[in-house]
Amino acid sequence: MRWRGRRQSSNIDDRRGGRVVRRAGGGSILFVLIAIGASLLFGIDPRQVLGILEGGQTVSQQRQTAPAGGRNDEGRAFVSVVLADTEDVWNRVFAANDLKYEEPTLVLFSGRARSACGFASAASGPFYCPGDRQVYIDLAFYEELRRRFKAPGDFAQAYVIAHEVGHHVQNLTGVLPEFNRRRQTLSEREANQLSVRVELQADCYAGVWAHFTQQKGLLEAGDIEEALNAAHQIGDDAIQKRTQGYVVPDAFNHGTSEQRARWFRRGLSSGKVSDCDTFSGRRV
Repeated sequence: MRWRGRRQSSNIDDRRGGRVVRRAGGGSILFVLIAIGASLLFGIDPRQVLGILEGGQTVSQQRQTAPAGGRNDEGRAFVSVVLADTEDVWNRVFAANDLKYEEPTLVLFSGRARSACGFASAASGPFYCPGDRQVYIDLAFYEELRRRFKAPGDFAQAYVIAHEVGHHVQNLTGVLPEFNRRRQTLSEREANQLSVRVELQADCYAGVWAHFTQQKGLLEAGDIEEALNAAHQIGDDAIQKRTQGYVVPDAFNHGTSEQRARWFRRGLSSGKVSDCDTFSGRRV
């Protein structure tokens, strides 16, 4: 991906290398689980890694030190360029529909961070928090993406960010609030099935972003294959086979490898948000 020397987003909150003290009011733990669970890209249960669950109110920052320097400076530049690209795309899409796109903030953290959805750790993977409308990522995760998930490449990394921004689009358009409301009345199996549709739509939105990025001539040979490989490697079936040796379809909450790659490719092919309706029809 040709990203060097291009516009970087100003919507970056770099919390690496310093302690950030934040506080939040009480709220629904169920909302927190939904917010994190709906946006976890890599099938890791956040309840295993969140030390404190706090939801409901946007947190206020008390102190923040200067960002860390060193080898992650290039990582910051990269995610800033990718975020800027998503801003360009979604501002354009929303404006075409006479709507205003509210740009999210991307939070860089190291090890652990507090969000409006509770504590986040590197083990939870990148996620989107509807409570504060921010995307969270520990850049060390990209090494995990390469090593554990066998998904190397800068465009695989860009796909991760575009997917989480896709959840932000869903939050703005009411999909995530509706998911939160409906899931409270569903069985676990039914909630998982609905979660799959939410995640696959975010994959399709990532494909829409990739469509316009490709149109601008910013992709290099092998980039699309990197993203499709990442989508395949993080399918529920692939993760379950890798971690436990067998597959439990009723436990899927993100979609199979085939589904994730297919919906990303669908958004990529057309660049149309209308082609990302994962909620119509009995099957996805």
